[in-house]
Amino acid sequence: MNDELAQNALAVRPITDADVPVAVDTLGRAFADYPFTRHVIAADDHEARVRRFQELCLTRIAVPYGRVWVAEDGLAVAAWTVPDQDPSPAFAEIGPLLGELIGDRQSAFDTAEQDVEPYRPQEPVWFLSTVGVAPEVQGRGLGRAVLLPGIEEAERAGCPAFLETSSEANVRFYERLGFRVTADVPSSDGGPRTWCMRRDPS
Repeated sequence: MNDELAQNALAVRPITDADVPVAVDTLGRAFADYPFTRHVIAADDHEARVRRFQELCLTRIAVPYGRVWVAEDGLAVAAWTVPDQDPSPAFAEIGPLLGELIGDRQSAFDTAEQDVEPYRPQEPVWFLSTVGVAPEVQGRGLGRAVLLPGIEEAERAGCPAFLETSSEANVRFYERLGFRVTADVPSSDGGPRTWCMRRDPS
Protein backbone atom coordinates (compact mmCIF):
# COMPACT_ATOMS: atom_id res chain seq x y z
CA MET A 1 0.00 0.00 0.00
CA ASN A 2 1.49 3.37 -0.98
CA ASP A 3 1.58 6.34 1.39
CA GLU A 4 -1.46 8.07 -0.11
CA LEU A 5 -3.60 4.96 0.12
CA ALA A 6 -2.39 4.27 3.65
CA GLN A 7 -3.23 7.83 4.64
CA ASN A 8 -6.73 7.56 3.17
CA ALA A 9 -7.29 4.24 4.91
CA LEU A 10 -6.54 5.94 8.23
CA ALA A 11 -8.75 8.94 7.34
CA VAL A 12 -6.12 11.63 7.85
CA ARG A 13 -7.50 15.11 7.18
CA PRO A 14 -6.95 18.76 8.08
CA ILE A 15 -8.14 19.70 11.55
CA THR A 16 -11.54 21.33 12.03
CA ASP A 17 -12.86 23.38 14.94
CA ALA A 18 -14.83 20.33 16.08
CA ASP A 19 -11.60 18.32 16.40
CA VAL A 20 -9.82 20.81 18.66
CA PRO A 21 -11.02 19.60 22.10
CA VAL A 22 -10.03 15.98 21.38
CA ALA A 23 -6.75 17.06 19.77
CA VAL A 24 -5.86 19.18 22.81
CA ASP A 25 -6.66 16.27 25.10
CA THR A 26 -4.50 13.97 22.95
CA LEU A 27 -1.53 16.33 23.10
CA GLY A 28 -1.99 16.96 26.81
CA ARG A 29 -1.86 13.25 27.54
CA ALA A 30 0.99 12.63 25.10
CA PHE A 31 3.23 15.22 26.76
CA ALA A 32 2.21 14.82 30.40
CA ASP A 33 5.28 12.68 31.17
CA TYR A 34 7.53 13.74 28.31
CA PRO A 35 11.07 14.44 29.61
CA PHE A 36 11.30 17.91 28.12
CA THR A 37 7.94 19.18 29.38
CA ARG A 38 8.63 17.68 32.82
CA HIS A 39 11.81 19.76 32.89
CA VAL A 40 10.51 23.08 31.59
CA ILE A 41 6.91 23.31 32.90
CA ALA A 42 6.13 23.72 36.60
CA ALA A 43 5.41 20.54 38.54
CA ASP A 44 2.35 21.73 40.45
CA ASP A 45 -0.81 20.81 38.51
CA HIS A 46 1.61 19.74 35.78
CA GLU A 47 -0.81 17.88 33.53
CA ALA A 48 -3.25 20.79 33.42
CA ARG A 49 -0.39 23.18 32.64
CA VAL A 50 0.85 20.95 29.81
CA ARG A 51 -2.64 20.67 28.39
CA ARG A 52 -3.13 24.45 28.39
CA PHE A 53 0.34 24.97 26.90
CA GLN A 54 -0.51 22.58 24.05
CA GLU A 55 -3.92 24.22 23.61
CA LEU A 56 -2.38 27.67 23.19
CA CYS A 57 0.27 26.46 20.76
CA LEU A 58 -2.30 24.53 18.72
CA THR A 59 -5.13 27.06 18.58
CA ARG A 60 -3.18 30.33 18.57
CA ILE A 61 -0.12 29.32 16.53
CA ALA A 62 -0.45 26.13 14.50
CA VAL A 63 -4.07 26.40 13.32
CA PRO A 64 -4.00 30.05 12.18
CA TYR A 65 -0.35 30.19 11.07
CA GLY A 66 0.54 26.63 10.09
CA ARG A 67 -0.94 23.32 9.05
CA VAL A 68 -2.50 20.66 11.28
CA TRP A 69 -3.68 17.17 10.38
CA VAL A 70 -5.67 14.72 12.50
CA ALA A 71 -6.83 11.12 12.37
CA GLU A 72 -9.51 9.41 14.43
CA ASP A 73 -11.20 12.79 15.03
CA GLY A 74 -8.19 14.15 16.92
CA LEU A 75 -6.88 11.05 18.67
CA ALA A 76 -3.80 11.54 16.48
CA VAL A 77 -2.60 15.03 15.60
CA ALA A 78 0.45 16.63 13.96
CA ALA A 79 0.94 20.41 13.85
CA TRP A 80 3.49 22.32 11.77
CA THR A 81 4.53 25.92 11.36
CA VAL A 82 5.21 26.84 7.75
CA PRO A 83 7.66 29.27 6.15
CA ASP A 84 5.10 31.46 4.38
CA GLN A 85 3.36 32.47 7.63
CA ASP A 86 4.94 34.52 10.42
CA PRO A 87 3.52 33.61 13.83
CA SER A 88 5.67 36.15 15.70
CA PRO A 89 2.73 38.44 16.65
CA ALA A 90 0.81 35.48 18.08
CA PHE A 91 3.85 34.28 20.03
CA ALA A 92 4.24 37.78 21.47
CA GLU A 93 0.56 37.79 22.43
CA ILE A 94 0.57 34.43 24.19
CA GLY A 95 4.06 34.80 25.65
CA PRO A 96 2.82 35.97 29.09
CA LEU A 97 0.32 33.09 29.22
CA LEU A 98 3.03 30.56 28.39
CA GLY A 99 5.23 32.16 31.03
CA GLU A 100 2.55 31.61 33.66
CA LEU A 101 2.31 27.94 32.69
CA ILE A 102 6.09 27.49 32.77
CA GLY A 103 6.04 29.03 36.24
CA ASP A 104 9.08 28.36 38.41
CA ARG A 105 10.75 26.48 35.54
CA GLN A 106 11.34 29.66 33.50
CA SER A 107 15.10 29.45 33.94
CA ALA A 108 15.11 25.85 32.72
CA PHE A 109 12.93 26.80 29.74
CA ASP A 110 15.20 29.71 28.80
CA THR A 111 18.30 27.54 29.13
CA ALA A 112 16.78 24.83 26.93
CA GLU A 113 15.99 27.42 24.26
CA GLN A 114 19.52 28.83 24.44
CA ASP A 115 21.03 25.35 24.18
CA VAL A 116 19.12 24.45 21.01
CA GLU A 117 18.87 27.80 19.22
CA PRO A 118 22.32 27.58 17.52
CA TYR A 119 21.28 24.33 15.83
CA ARG A 120 17.98 25.52 14.39
CA PRO A 121 17.84 26.17 10.64
CA GLN A 122 18.30 29.75 9.46
CA GLU A 123 16.51 29.15 6.16
CA PRO A 124 12.75 28.64 5.71
CA VAL A 125 11.59 25.20 6.93
CA TRP A 126 8.48 23.28 7.83
CA PHE A 127 8.90 23.04 11.62
CA LEU A 128 7.12 20.21 13.43
CA SER A 129 5.50 22.04 16.32
CA THR A 130 3.92 19.05 18.02
CA VAL A 131 2.63 15.54 17.36
CA GLY A 132 0.77 13.13 19.59
CA VAL A 133 -1.26 9.93 19.51
CA ALA A 134 -3.68 8.95 22.27
CA PRO A 135 -2.51 5.82 24.16
CA GLU A 136 -5.62 3.84 23.30
CA VAL A 137 -4.94 4.04 19.53
CA GLN A 138 -1.15 3.70 19.55
CA GLY A 139 0.46 0.92 17.53
CA ARG A 140 -1.77 1.41 14.49
CA GLY A 141 0.53 3.62 12.44
CA LEU A 142 -1.39 6.80 13.22
CA GLY A 143 1.69 8.80 14.20
CA ARG A 144 3.29 8.15 10.85
CA ALA A 145 0.00 8.75 9.06
CA VAL A 146 -0.61 12.22 10.51
CA LEU A 147 3.01 13.24 9.88
CA LEU A 148 3.09 12.25 6.22
CA PRO A 149 0.96 15.12 4.84
CA GLY A 150 3.32 17.71 6.31
CA ILE A 151 6.39 15.85 5.12
CA GLU A 152 4.89 15.56 1.64
CA GLU A 153 3.85 19.24 1.54
CA ALA A 154 7.37 20.30 2.54
CA GLU A 155 8.78 18.03 -0.15
CA ARG A 156 6.49 19.53 -2.80
CA ALA A 157 7.46 23.04 -1.69
CA GLY A 158 11.15 22.16 -1.90
CA CYS A 159 11.59 23.00 1.80
CA PRO A 160 13.37 21.06 4.51
CA ALA A 161 11.33 19.67 7.39
CA PHE A 162 12.77 20.12 10.88
CA LEU A 163 11.95 18.87 14.36
CA GLU A 164 13.33 18.55 17.87
CA THR A 165 12.81 15.61 20.19
CA SER A 166 13.97 14.66 23.66
CA SER A 167 13.18 10.96 23.24
CA GLU A 168 15.78 8.57 21.83
CA ALA A 169 12.97 6.20 20.75
CA ASN A 170 11.50 9.05 18.72
CA VAL A 171 14.83 9.50 16.94
CA ARG A 172 14.58 6.02 15.46
CA PHE A 173 10.94 6.61 14.51
CA TYR A 174 11.75 9.83 12.66
CA GLU A 175 14.76 8.28 10.96
CA ARG A 176 12.37 5.80 9.35
CA LEU A 177 10.52 8.80 7.92
CA GLY A 178 13.68 10.11 6.28
CA PHE A 179 14.91 12.51 8.96
CA ARG A 180 18.54 12.59 10.03
CA VAL A 181 20.06 13.87 13.26
CA THR A 182 21.77 17.22 12.72
CA ALA A 183 22.63 17.89 16.38
CA ASP A 184 22.67 15.92 19.63
CA VAL A 185 22.41 18.70 22.20
CA PRO A 186 23.13 18.04 25.89
CA SER A 187 21.32 20.20 28.42
CA SER A 188 23.57 22.68 30.17
CA ASP A 189 21.49 22.53 33.35
CA GLY A 190 21.04 18.79 33.80
CA GLY A 191 17.81 18.47 31.82
CA PRO A 192 17.10 16.02 29.00
CA ARG A 193 19.17 16.10 25.85
CA THR A 194 17.57 17.21 22.62
CA TRP A 195 18.03 15.77 19.16
CA CYS A 196 17.58 18.16 16.22
CA MET A 197 16.47 16.35 13.07
CA ARG A 198 16.07 17.44 9.48
CA ARG A 199 14.63 15.98 6.30
CA ASP A 200 15.79 17.63 3.10
CA PRO A 201 13.66 17.50 -0.05
CA SER A 202 14.86 14.97 -2.57
